[in-house]
Amino acid sequence: MKFEGSYVALVTPFDSEGRLDEDAYRALVRRQLRAGTSGLVPCGSTGEAATLLHEEYRRCLEICMEESRGDTPVVAGIGANATWKAVELTREAESLGVDALLVLAPYYNKPTQEGLYQHFRAVARSTRLPVVVYNIPGRCAVNIAPKTIARLAKDCPNILAVKEASGSLDQVSEIVSLTPPSFVVLSGDDSLTLPMMSVGARGIVSVVANIAPKETQALCVAFLKGDLKKARALHLRLFPLVKSLFVETNPIPVKAALGLMGLCRPEPRLPLTPLSANARVGLKKSLKAFGLL
Repeated sequence: MKFEGSYVALVTPFDSEGRLDEDAYRALVRRQLRAGTSGLVPCGSTGEAATLLHEEYRRCLEICMEESRGDTPVVAGIGANATWKAVELTREAESLGVDALLVLAPYYNKPTQEGLYQHFRAVARSTRLPVVVYNIPGRCAVNIAPKTIARLAKDCPNILAVKEASGSLDQVSEIVSLTPPSFVVLSGDDSLTLPMMSVGARGIVSVVANIAPKETQALCVAFLKGDLKKARALHLRLFPLVKSLFVETNPIPVKAALGLMGLCRPEPRLPLTPLSANARVGLKKSLKAFGLL
């Protein structure tokens, strides 16, 4: 599997009763497919996976696969702070036919580097699917060190990539220098996609792609083709929009944006709350400036 380009971290829309809105979800997925997005990533942080019922989690994966029809990879989010549960979710996602897995670092437990290594190795050994390690210390309270990433890349043949959301370009550089050329770094921060690609990343697992999928994909493709001028122009055009999507906890602003665009209801599920009125004003201005309203 070739990990490069824009992989959208899909939001999970809910209806007026707070249930999974399957029709809106299908429409969001189809919009991504029409835009040429490289891959679909359901049930991650942006998809509010931690608040989904198990039946909703399964249904999100099934809908993505039904809509993609094997043409666009589906990378299932796997998030659990117990290794046995992560293994269980991994086996279930594989049985449903997904193409790869985005495996979150265990949260709350605060494992050591050895514990992180053992966790990801256990998950990788439980499946034949490609695995993307997900490092987001701001949510998980632990940072997966570059040496641990390199150790996993060496010891686990199906750990092929990392979604790196530490916010550190130094860390990205170190990962690239410690891992073989075949190992892929994907940005986990939309504002850092171009800077990360400049030191070796191959793309992004993107939040902003939910609302601007064509431009996010075009940025990645331009850089990979060596058109740095176009990539830079797209980065600078997207940058104000990206900043407006992180004024409150993700995915609060991006769901509000999709609501303003008429693509789904804006409400997240508790404990997340709707976007504040002041932030909504700024978000609306950014969407208008980008041409999305």
